[in-house]
Amino acid sequence: MPVTFPEGPLPDVPVDAELRFDAALPHAACLAFPLASYGCAGDGGPCWYFGRDLLNEGRHAPAGIGDVQVRPGSVGEVLIVLHGSDGLAVLSAPEEAVTAFLADSFALVPAGSEADHLDVDGALAVLLADG
Repeated sequence: MPVTFPEGPLPDVPVDAELRFDAALPHAACLAFPLASYGCAGDGGPCWYFGRDLLNEGRHAPAGIGDVQVRPGSVGEVLIVLHGSDGLAVLSAPEEAVTAFLADSFALVPAGSEADHLDVDGALAVLLADG
């Protein structure tokens, strides 16, 4: 989906971003910026993980108090604020794309069933094996 940085130096220039969901991480949404489309080496790019519920709630009212905050923007947009060690970035995402992503993710893992998709025993086994 194209996103813009309305408070940046080029507020109208769209940048490719992707919202990703993995049922193995059922509480999380990932906002990724694939650099391959910009001619950069490597197959990945920066990725921010945050609560799927945060994204859902933030479409309707300001949500979040940490490194990621989400709030409604102008008509048809959702604002996502990313706080990092070098400052913050405000990006504007199309509300339609965010809503479609959330509908797909909730179809895969319905709200309230996230615990059914977690492999706690497997995660503990990995942690204990590394120790």
